[in-house]
Amino acid sequence: MEKPVKYIEVKVLSVKGTCAMGHKVGDLIKIKEAGVEGKICIHALYSLLPAAFAMLYEAHFPWLKENPDRKTHPCPDATNPVVFEITRIRK
Repeated sequence: MEKPVKYIEVKVLSVKGTCAMGHKVGDLIKIKEAGVEGKICIHALYSLLPAAFAMLYEAHFPWLKENPDRKTHPCPDATNPVVFEITRIRK
């Protein structure tokens, strides 16, 4: 049996163009039941929160065959895209 999820880590994988929030590769935030720790653009947070929340509660996405605890997510700004990696961190 897998260990329970401790929190969700969101990491900036890439930035193309100029991110208005100033995100840089390697930036990290944590998402827990109690809230969000770290700086993240509200638009990116709003778009990735459904997946992060689902992962926090053990949802499985059938297309994540290589590693079901890790997925990528693009921010909604197509002109200046930031790509995030959402990872389940287990206890």
